[in-house]
Amino acid sequence: MTTTHLPPLDAVSLDLLEMMEQADPAVAAALRGEAVRQAETLELIASENHVSPAVMHAMGTWMTNKYAEGYPGKRYYGGCEYHDTAENLARDRAKELFGCRFANVQPHCGANANISAFMAMCSPGDRILSLPIKSGGHLSHGLKPNFSGTFYEIHDYELDAETERLDYDHIATRAREVQPRMIICGYSAYPRTIDFAKFRAIADEVGAVLMADIAHIAGLVAGGSHPSPFPHAHVVTTTTHKTLRGPRGGLILSDDEEVAKKVDRKVFPGSQGGPLMHMITAKAVAFGEALRPSFRDYAAAVVANAKALAEALVEHGYRLCTGGTDNHLLLVDLQPRSADLTGADAEAWLEQAGIITNKNGIPNDPRPPMVTSGLRLGTAALTTRGLDESHMRKIATMLDRVVDSQGDAAVAAEVRGDVKSMCAAHPLPH
Repeated sequence: MTTTHLPPLDAVSLDLLEMMEQADPAVAAALRGEAVRQAETLELIASENHVSPAVMHAMGTWMTNKYAEGYPGKRYYGGCEYHDTAENLARDRAKELFGCRFANVQPHCGANANISAFMAMCSPGDRILSLPIKSGGHLSHGLKPNFSGTFYEIHDYELDAETERLDYDHIATRAREVQPRMIICGYSAYPRTIDFAKFRAIADEVGAVLMADIAHIAGLVAGGSHPSPFPHAHVVTTTTHKTLRGPRGGLILSDDEEVAKKVDRKVFPGSQGGPLMHMITAKAVAFGEALRPSFRDYAAAVVANAKALAEALVEHGYRLCTGGTDNHLLLVDLQPRSADLTGADAEAWLEQAGIITNKNGIPNDPRPPMVTSGLRLGTAALTTRGLDESHMRKIATMLDRVVDSQGDAAVAAEVRGDVKSMCAAHPLPH
């Protein structure tokens, strides 16, 4: 096997690459390239993270060879003894992690979890009240081309125009006007703490179901660095990656037995067939890791790093939507730096320097989604790498150098060297 330029890898990863080079050199080249890319770049995309070797390799095991339609003890195929074991471990650990009574670990992703929750709690045509994607919501919360916007009557609530924060009085007013069947809280680009108790009070007043989509903050909730949606939400959906640092997948939680029964039926057979048992096995491993005391330290560090990065960016003259952050996420408004500066430009320039970000709309963004006036940044992956608040200030300076140079190739090359040095001093866990 060619080891030139490979980053430090665990033994299983090295064996995998060697096997793939023999079986499929083209795929092996892609795997090697991605291993190097992740090792030598700083990941600031708020929805991404780095899993442990145990989680990563659990996805590539014998568990992938089996159909296991149904649930533990009630499968439609034989030979599911050990798949039952893995799924029960994942369910029990999820319940312990989030302090709830019921967990469905089968959704393939967060959007699938939302599909199942919608189907369980609503009928086609029901009214749903949510924050639109243009203001920080998620596409599965009501975007017209999405299932949510296709099959349900979506109504919006908005952020306060001045503070760019949730306005609970406004949300309550909209709920009274709309009389929704469901109210959704939980977002893709909202950097502040969510008051789930206030949302539940609003939902109770109008007789609505409260659904909390905690995909972005699940790891912070599990680690005690963000308030829990329990006991307030009727149903909770999430991804299992992002801040939770597990495999790509979905999860649905509830404290209500009747809700849980409806959810189970809408996951299988309602919206999925056979579950991805290799992913469920990896979820079990990740939930086990998140139950360790060290995970609480990690969650706290994610938030501390985000605050440090926010402060440093403000010192460099950037405006942050809402004025800062309470969680892992920062939404940077680039317009005050330059009226012509776009998120698309900044994303491309920064990638050349080894700083990986994503363009993102800001509230009331005048530019289209593929251009945008902002960047969405996150600190989960940086924290997993072992970087601390002092590194956040250095990263802010590197980011500013690149943006200020308007992508100058020489500046990008210099910063890329600094990025590689930082990454080499703080290698990934695999």
